[in-house]
Amino acid sequence: MNIDEFWAVIETARTDAASAPEDPGQAFASALVERLAATSKQTVLEYQQWFDQLHGAIYRWDVWAAGYLIGGGCSDDAFTDFRAGLISRGREWYERAATAPDVLAQHPDVIAAAAEGSDEALFNESVNYAAVYAYERITGGEDACTFYDDYDRFCGPRADHEPADMGENFAFDDAAEMQARLPGLARLFLEHRGA
Repeated sequence: MNIDEFWAVIETARTDAASAPEDPGQAFASALVERLAATSKQTVLEYQQWFDQLHGAIYRWDVWAAGYLIGGGCSDDAFTDFRAGLISRGREWYERAATAPDVLAQHPDVIAAAAEGSDEALFNESVNYAAVYAYERITGGEDACTFYDDYDRFCGPRADHEPADMGENFAFDDAAEMQARLPGLARLFLEHRGA
């Protein structure tokens, strides 16, 4: 699997999930598992390797700040889910946000979340485990440890995939700082929350 094939899997799952009656985030995660489970163990391992690389590439303070504004706070675990959710939005949004996280102020789900006072836009925990669930289906229900053992053999011991340099750290609770760094998201969320 190359990077284009990785994004094709994501886009196909997005298309499959578009007509599902369930929650859009859960529908996507389910469609992604289905799509991966229809492939091979090798393909699932390759998918996970790309996922880890993309997930780690946006482990940065500016992206975390975007998640903090959108989520009304963002713990380390929540930031993991935010990055997974960002990948689930497809290549275009991922690449745009990786370049300039404030562009997420233009994402329809983010705009709707701000209007509704919701703090869940772009967070999707289930996407983090899609490869594990798909692998379990392919292997006949073996446990998650089997996936991680096989993944370690496939690419060596799991690296953090998180860069040593996260960029400049800054105070997420400082409204003026957030307005200066992420003006679009700050306008949507800080003004709405009365900050």
